[in-house]
Amino acid sequence: MFFLQAEGTISPAATSTVLLPPPALKGTVSLEEAIYSRRSVHSFQTRPLTLKEVSQLLWAAGGKTIDGLTGATRSYPSAGGIYPLFIYLVAGNVTGLPAGIYRYNWKNHTVTFLRKGDLRGQLARAAWGQQFVALAPASIIITADVNRTSSRYGSRGESRYVPMDVGHAGQNVSLQAQALGLGSVVVGAFQDKAVEEILGLKVETPLYIIPVGMAAVGLEPTTRGL
Repeated sequence: MFFLQAEGTISPAATSTVLLPPPALKGTVSLEEAIYSRRSVHSFQTRPLTLKEVSQLLWAAGGKTIDGLTGATRSYPSAGGIYPLFIYLVAGNVTGLPAGIYRYNWKNHTVTFLRKGDLRGQLARAAWGQQFVALAPASIIITADVNRTSSRYGSRGESRYVPMDVGHAGQNVSLQAQALGLGSVVVGAFQDKAVEEILGLKVETPLYIIPVGMAAVGLEPTTRGL
């Protein structure tokens, strides 16, 4: 069990919820620069991610934005305002955050600790042995409760709208990583059942694995953000 101390480290406590640093709402890299310079990165340095970088990436994936007419909206558009996506962090080398699996809570910008240990190797094996998944300091996994959308829109919700939702969220992560001076790659080739077992999923379907970290020397983005 953990709590977040003022200096940004994690210590034993009576709760498994970690309060993340607040996300920045303005950066130094333009959207146009991030789009132009974004590349898929398959090789990463050993430098750890910071807790602030993780916070910013998770917020970009599906955090709270301005209030809409019916309440808070999120960082990606969703068909019918259903928001069927769930966001997980597989942390292996994040400063101030013990290795393990965490689930992002968008309403209060926290992560909930689910499973202890560095599971990047298991995740890479589930991704058909793609070793860059094991070498990246962390991966963001996006899942969906498909029934949330299909119950309203039928088969079109499952085959069209949910994939559109996850595409929006995945691009947010890719562009945010670029703006932070980090590299990322969107992975869709993995064994669903194996990823479900790693995350302990019962209802949700895994859709994306997004490894993130500092790109290997010579592959670093030309922009640097927060």
